[in-house]
Amino acid sequence: MGPEFASIGRDILCAARNELYMNLPYLDAVLCALSFRPGEDRTLSLATDGEILYYHGGYLADRYLRTRTLTNRAYLHVILHCMLRHLAKKRGKDPVLWDLACDAAVESILCRLEYPCLGENGGPVRQKFFGACRQEMPVLTAEGIYRRLLRLQLPVYETATLQREFLVDDHGLWDMDPKDDQRQRQDQHWKDLSERTQTGMETVLAGQATGGEAVLEQVRVAVREGVDYRAFLRRFAVPREIVAVDGDSFDYIYYTYGLRHYGNLPLVEPLETREEKRIEDFVIAIDTSMSTSGELVRQFLSCTYAVLRSTETFHRKVNIRILQCDDRLRSDTVIHDLEELRRYMDHVTLVGGSATDFRPVFAHIAQLQAEGQLPTLRGLLYFTDGMGIYPQKRPPYETAFVLLDEPPLSIKLPPWAIRLVLDLQDLERTAQGSPSSGTEGEPI
Repeated sequence: MGPEFASIGRDILCAARNELYMNLPYLDAVLCALSFRPGEDRTLSLATDGEILYYHGGYLADRYLRTRTLTNRAYLHVILHCMLRHLAKKRGKDPVLWDLACDAAVESILCRLEYPCLGENGGPVRQKFFGACRQEMPVLTAEGIYRRLLRLQLPVYETATLQREFLVDDHGLWDMDPKDDQRQRQDQHWKDLSERTQTGMETVLAGQATGGEAVLEQVRVAVREGVDYRAFLRRFAVPREIVAVDGDSFDYIYYTYGLRHYGNLPLVEPLETREEKRIEDFVIAIDTSMSTSGELVRQFLSCTYAVLRSTETFHRKVNIRILQCDDRLRSDTVIHDLEELRRYMDHVTLVGGSATDFRPVFAHIAQLQAEGQLPTLRGLLYFTDGMGIYPQKRPPYETAFVLLDEPPLSIKLPPWAIRLVLDLQDLERTAQGSPSSGTEGEPI
């Protein structure tokens, strides 16, 4: 590539950035976050390592001659990859499917941005793919699309067809060690930029229908912190005495004084019981509507089982109710110990498939409490996609709606509800960190 094409390519990128800024001012910080550099030895199109945007002048000139909206889309395509932190999340994933999932997620955003500077929204192939994805997830994130591609195991030619449909830039510079200091700094930098952008977008887009909500939905996923599911479950525990030495219940000064002056006669013995918070009465509700995947339910129950079996959260005697509900209550299973929970988890069958109404679960719990069957209930975990009819009145216990995907902005949870968005990595990390048995310390 000669110097004239390098100069032309830079001018095209500058023009694209300026036009995008005029139409999407809430993206001002991220649009200017990459510096430009000719990269004929690195890419045949566009590529970035998170700091520099490498470009091929001939590629940009060809797209610009066809229509300038192609270069605008390509520039924003790369920026959205960085903004959604796709670069840092590639490690440990199938590179072909992750690249495809990231491209598809970004293009799904571009297709919903109703701005003339971005041109047409694509043909039937991508619209069919997006429609199928939206039947399984409320927001088309790279993580959600990647899980779907892994599950489908598409033939090679179908994968290649989707790659041709969504391919815009080169992802070859993404393969960096996530433990590298430079990569960590870059990822934190883009996270900070995304948080700033999210704040600006929530202000600018309030009450508007410009398509920018598609960006905001995915930005919320990108900046979301990892959740410690184990710590979250502890908030539903109640104080109980257990048989164990309480090392904090006596004064060591008097204890050592007795040993020193009276031989092996301590003045104070430690208490043989101590108070800890344990889960006893607990309700898990499962949304069995058509939009909830049975496999995700099993993974959620598996992780919950792994956490509850840890000695610091699970009490010897428990009263866990597992409810299945779509528009009405379908089943109520009582769990008394870990073995019953494991058997339920291994053989769970979802019953339902209609629309979602959360109110029957709350009515059933109120009836159980009136009958005295849940005397120490601290909370309810409701595993759902968030779309349904909520009760208007706050219940007398904490309620957490657990979602594996960020819900659309149109879904408004009640102000009294706890909104917990997990992903499979959060669940896997929590399950791996749970003890494999209760042999350490007191028995469970």
